[in-house]
Amino acid sequence: MSLDKETVRKVASLAHIKMTDEELDKYGPQLNNIVGFIEQLSEVDTDNVEPLPSPVDIPLKLRKDEVTDGGYPEDVLANAPEALESFYVVPKVIE
Repeated sequence: MSLDKETVRKVASLAHIKMTDEELDKYGPQLNNIVGFIEQLSEVDTDNVEPLPSPVDIPLKLRKDEVTDGGYPEDVLANAPEALESFYVVPKVIE
């Protein structure tokens, strides 16, 4: 499948990307290469291939969930411009 300049323009429009004619000429062939690669992938026979939940069949090592630091609100808030009851005070952003 080959994409012409108008198709590339429409794809750019659908993606809300403004493109000049020079950019269309530059990126059109690149988009054609991407579509060509996707077409190649669709030709691969995967009928007898089981789907994998992960490409790597190695279990993850889990670490124990421990609190290693904390309980020092005075130190944490030492450089805060404004704090109140162990919390940062920030300006209101909802109008």
